Amino acid sequence: MTSSGTNPGALPGSAAWELLLPAASAPARARGRFLQAALRDAIRAGRLTSGTRLPSSRELAKDLGVSRGLVTEAYEQLTAEGYLRSGRGAGTWVGGAVRAAEPRARDLAPRPRGVRVDFVPGSPDLALFPRGAWAAAQREVLAELPHRDLGYPDPRGLPRLRSALAELLVRRRGVVADPERIVVVSGVAQAAALLGSVLHARGVREIGVEDPGSPQHDSLYAAAGLRAVPLPLDDEGLAPEPLHASGVRAVVTTPAHQYPTGIACSAGRRALLLDWARSVDGLLLEDDYDGDFRYDRAPVGALQGLDPERVAHMGSVSKSLAPGLRLGWLLVPDFLADAVVDRKRTTDLGHPSVDQAVFARFLERGDYDRQLRRCQRAYRERRDVLVAALAEHVPHARVSGIAAGLHAIAELPERYGPESRFVRRAAAAGVAVRALGECTHARGDESVVRLVLGYAHLSPARIREGVRMLAEAVGR
Repeated sequence: MTSSGTNPGALPGSAAWELLLPAASAPARARGRFLQAALRDAIRAGRLTSGTRLPSSRELAKDLGVSRGLVTEAYEQLTAEGYLRSGRGAGTWVGGAVRAAEPRARDLAPRPRGVRVDFVPGSPDLALFPRGAWAAAQREVLAELPHRDLGYPDPRGLPRLRSALAELLVRRRGVVADPERIVVVSGVAQAAALLGSVLHARGVREIGVEDPGSPQHDSLYAAAGLRAVPLPLDDEGLAPEPLHASGVRAVVTTPAHQYPTGIACSAGRRALLLDWARSVDGLLLEDDYDGDFRYDRAPVGALQGLDPERVAHMGSVSKSLAPGLRLGWLLVPDFLADAVVDRKRTTDLGHPSVDQAVFARFLERGDYDRQLRRCQRAYRERRDVLVAALAEHVPHARVSGIAAGLHAIAELPERYGPESRFVRRAAAAGVAVRALGECTHARGDESVVRLVLGYAHLSPARIREGVRMLAEAVGR
């Protein structure tokens, strides 16, 4: 390749050849576009730094075997965009406006290293996802979906899906479900964000959260401008006296299967919660994250069914199908409906139409009910295996909470404490666990080891192995 002179800032001939040769060998019609893209990428990545002088258009065209006009056009385009600078008779240089992208400092979805068995709760068994049935529904939808349904959707969701969801939720969760007040969302996280934003716009600045509760609640509602106020629990659910004393007018609750303690809110406590909401003109945000999975009796109906004007009901397919689908629903009280729909519209212009239509077909054909039954059988077996393995390898361990959901609370004998040391020993042995203390604002008794053990994503054999490894780690 022709040298670009003795200037130390010039681009070495071999470097330009290596960077741009793939673009020069592209199809003739795309060659100019490829050459521009190659130069942009080299500057963004820092391979061509600010102040580097490029070969003349004549030299570069000759070395690449392309027309001079193609190189000139590429130089002119990137000069207009700010990547290059040039002056009459002074050549073409890499400009100083572009900064190379900083490497990502951390993985936003980190994977634990050195972990052989991961009991951290929150994940379903993704291998149970019904690929065949979902693919069949997708093919049918793509063959039949009207062209108009590919436009910007109703921000509430496709009418067909909202009707199917209303039928499902009335039948399985006992809610009062008007399709006009259902909003299709990207999981419970978006439902909570929409409600938090609307409440903030109405002057609300604090929201009550169960303590212990989901570790994500503080940051989730903080993003909407709300301060999370931790509220303690007793054996029946949210404790009434601290709730009344808190002064909050909105509370997040998981009454069907409290996360993480596993208790079910009693009938009397449900009535007290609704009385509180009516007395303060307040709102209960019901997170029904795993309400379909009860193993010892029929699931408890949703709180929303008792007073749909005081309860906003949130649910999703994250535990029943897969969190990656980002599909959920929000049943919103009438007095908040218009504001929530407006906020949904400005947030994302509505949920993807094809995904909604596929899920609607999945519901209509009964595939979702079949999936729930399949998960119910699998997760019940795994919970039974966990309880039996604890009884065998950790004698006198106590499993608390109702037989439901995707996790269980295990309180270990005193000799296993303190809790923080136990978690470190488990990690050193290759077992990831979450301590109950990680889910609470209050300082608990460190001498007692209470674990939130997720089992749904583990095979029975892996559950047995993990419990045995925990016992051996402490034994050593």
